[in-house]
Amino acid sequence: MAASGIRGPKQIWNAFKWSMKGLRAGWVHEASFRLEACLAVVLVPAGLWLGNGALEKLALVTPAILVLSAELLNSAVEAVVDKVSPEFHELAGRAKDMGSAAVFLLLVLTGLAWVLVLGPRFW
Repeated sequence: MAASGIRGPKQIWNAFKWSMKGLRAGWVHEASFRLEACLAVVLVPAGLWLGNGALEKLALVTPAILVLSAELLNSAVEAVVDKVSPEFHELAGRAKDMGSAAVFLLLVLTGLAWVLVLGPRFW
């Protein structure tokens, strides 16, 4: 069997290393990712502490993780667009704007989840 077809612990380890490399690149090169990561460092433990039961905890934590994921994907789209088309093009701008909109919608979801889950306790 060819080396590229090998499956198992080595492939899992390589995938983990590439993921860590991607997280590091997001942290080093993307101010928005750093800001959202700092927010997640606060929201994830707070959500785990404040949520009553597994579903509430999940509802508070998941959107924060999704924001980070979407920000990384948005940054990847922006990097590819800039590589392929360094000059301005309407489609390139649209792709970047749509990636940004996806992150924004997840930020709205995060706020909505926190208001819906924790709001009734304070009303």
